[in-house]
Amino acid sequence: MEVIGALEEEPVGARLARREETALEEVYSAYGPSLLAYLRRFVGDDAEDVLQRTLMDVWRQADRYEPTMRLSSWLFTIAHRRAVDTLRTRRHDVVPVEDARDLVGEDGRETAERYAEAADVHAALARLGERDREVLELAYFEGLTQREIADHLDLPLGTVKARAARAARRLADLVRTDDPDGADR
Repeated sequence: MEVIGALEEEPVGARLARREETALEEVYSAYGPSLLAYLRRFVGDDAEDVLQRTLMDVWRQADRYEPTMRLSSWLFTIAHRRAVDTLRTRRHDVVPVEDARDLVGEDGRETAERYAEAADVHAALARLGERDREVLELAYFEGLTQREIADHLDLPLGTVKARAARAARRLADLVRTDDPDGADR
């Protein structure tokens, strides 16, 4: 029997749970920068070491990951725990109250959740086609209007509007697809 159409790629979280090494590489590629930014906020110069320990924990605990969970939330929870452990080992250092307050507030979940959501969007954005991604990046990261994007890319305004609308829908679908709970953001 012939299968018509391409099969959808299995989510990275499910492959990670089976300990596929390529899945860990994909996790690092997609979430590493966001995890590092999150960790820098709390542990400063130790962030890269803490990120490596986080990824080692992710690999060791991969079989505990439930594919029904949001992968980013699970990753940021592990990173949060590593950050807290790192801060606790600094016996002689004084931890700024702001850092402790950010980590403590509901177990730091609110901050971790914001970073997890941003990481989900970043990972989904990387999966868009180059033309669609470029329009969204110029609009949201560079702050350009659609008219300015049209001028910058030397395209008709209608083309930019169509690409922006299509890219925003596709991005939303990708983010929703990566969220097994289908939770609203």
